[in-house]
Amino acid sequence: MGALAIAGSDVAGLDPEQLTAIQAPRGPVCVLAGAGTGKTRTIVHRISHLIHSGHVAAGQVLAVTFTARAAGEMRTRLRALGIHGAQARTFHAAALRQLRYFWPRVVGGQQWDLLEGKLRLVSQAAHKAGAGSETEVLRDLAAEIEWAKASLVTPDDYVAEATRLRRQPPVPAEQFVSVYQLYESIKTRASQLDFDDLLLHTAAALEEHPLVADEFRDRYRCFVVDEYQDVTPLQQRVLDAWLGERDDLTVVGDANQTIYSFTGASARPLLGFARRFPHATIVRLERDYRSTPQVVSLANRVIGAARDRPAGSRLNLVGQRRPGPEPAFAEHEDEAAEAAAVARRISELLDAGTPASEIAVLYRVNAQSESYEQALSELDIPYLVRGGERFFNRVEVRQAMAALRTAGARKPTGDLPMLVRELLTPLGLTEEPPSGGAVRERWESLLALVELAEELAATVEGADLAQYVVELDMRARAQHPPTVEGVTLASLHAAKGLEWDAVFLVGLVEGTVPILHAEGNDAAIEEERRLLYVGVTRARQFLSLSWAIARSESNRRPRRRSRFLYGLIPEDHPTSRLTRARQQAGVAPAQCRSCGSQLVGAVATKLGRCSSCPADIDEELLGRLKDWRAKRARGLKVPAYVVFTDATLTAIAEQRPTDTAALVSIAGIGASKLEKFGSEVLALLAGRAPTGDE
Repeated sequence: MGALAIAGSDVAGLDPEQLTAIQAPRGPVCVLAGAGTGKTRTIVHRISHLIHSGHVAAGQVLAVTFTARAAGEMRTRLRALGIHGAQARTFHAAALRQLRYFWPRVVGGQQWDLLEGKLRLVSQAAHKAGAGSETEVLRDLAAEIEWAKASLVTPDDYVAEATRLRRQPPVPAEQFVSVYQLYESIKTRASQLDFDDLLLHTAAALEEHPLVADEFRDRYRCFVVDEYQDVTPLQQRVLDAWLGERDDLTVVGDANQTIYSFTGASARPLLGFARRFPHATIVRLERDYRSTPQVVSLANRVIGAARDRPAGSRLNLVGQRRPGPEPAFAEHEDEAAEAAAVARRISELLDAGTPASEIAVLYRVNAQSESYEQALSELDIPYLVRGGERFFNRVEVRQAMAALRTAGARKPTGDLPMLVRELLTPLGLTEEPPSGGAVRERWESLLALVELAEELAATVEGADLAQYVVELDMRARAQHPPTVEGVTLASLHAAKGLEWDAVFLVGLVEGTVPILHAEGNDAAIEEERRLLYVGVTRARQFLSLSWAIARSESNRRPRRRSRFLYGLIPEDHPTSRLTRARQQAGVAPAQCRSCGSQLVGAVATKLGRCSSCPADIDEELLGRLKDWRAKRARGLKVPAYVVFTDATLTAIAEQRPTDTAALVSIAGIGASKLEKFGSEVLALLAGRAPTGDE
């Protein structure tokens, strides 16, 4: 067929494979669409083609996807093509609409209320079952109930199925069954439905009521499913009930982007589509229009190393954009140094004209965001946190700060990091990290608070718990509402379906990518590899992958970079160890100005001396610098550390720079800080009064 067969559509730029998918006859069609290959455009043009060709009326089309954002984008694109009657919704939104319509006939009486959040009922069930009341445990119990229902696993079947799949429930399996049963009982007595019930009741209505099924199937004749690799057994059951004996179905997906198996999602329906529908049209989209050939090449190598890849997942992307820079790899001393380096590179991109909204920092777990929030704040770079609470808004962090504030009022003495660790131990800070889920994220957040205490103790002599609490309060108050033009901070899961000009993949060490609790489970390890693949394919042009060989300056326990990086980094790239990297690059490592030893750690590098060497500090100058900082912070209505951190002021008071070049050589003083505060600091150093506005 020619382009005229797609009446009413703008087909300019569609490639042959996209046209094949669009023009395929009515019936089963499976589009295996790699990242960045234009799948959404293909979907909406296929719907337009079916309607304009007279195969189906617009009102008889139901397109479903997995997020409201994706459904909204699909509706917008359909309207742009002149299609106004087709439905584009999430599975749950479609089921809710249908259930409300059919409720009087299949249930009768007043419709049950939709339960927006299940934690309250889970808490009641957990209390009766003696399963604990901690928020993180309740969240994990709720997630496990969601997995069971999405996987069509009843309470009676749970123990056997969990054993078969080697699942680790948040409480013993038998106790979880009690929680699951009690939750369902409490919910039913309250005449409420959760989101999984919407799908269960919709499927049952069509399966058990022929007249209802006939009316629905007469109303909707054509179905399109986006992100089909993420379908759960429950969603597939609903889809089967919608279809009945028909096969007018188009599915689009990429098995290489299956990253939600913990919710019950599986690529099996996508990979088995041709077996279910032997006469189906199968189309492979491999032309990548999103990323440069350099990014595409790296993505292919990441996923190409996967083990036991089924045939349907062997998509080899071919970059269609102009060439760009090679992906960058970087190894850092510790997480703070990694975050600072990323922030500096982002500052350079901003100065070069890249919009902040086109830059993203992606990490494996939400607890990693805090280092990047702080590093970006220090350079006055706006940011927004996507897919997770801001660090100081997390329940565990608020609980910890309350406990620390109470203890600080008693003015305890002793080593600050040890005091903080002891106070946080009852809140879940164990010596060894727990397995995954909300409990692990809580642990990561609490550990981050200990590391902040270690940083304060290393930079402020005699720092006590009261000073630490003040520092925490100032950091918390610095959380300004996110702006649209901010750099995005997001977990790899939250980044699915999004893209940016520049992407920084950070924290790529063993135990994080792949996550620790995936160890020993080949399927889980492969899903972690796919998660990294998703991260790589979010980048259009600039891509950076980095890791830190230690957690912090005080915790020098060595860590290994992610196994997924082996074979990706060029052999001559100086990243095997930071010291060797500097030697290979011909750059001498930073040395202590007192003893000449090599400096290790971000704080030591900033101060220019070992922590054990005596401080050559002008205390009177440091006092004047702190007084000036306090006035500037009040005038700007920001915490003092946003102007300069204590470590930076200490370095200034020790090194006493006399000109701009010497001032910017101190870590933490970049172009933005220099422009705002440089002349005032140099005036103070010269013994003159600063002229900045207060």
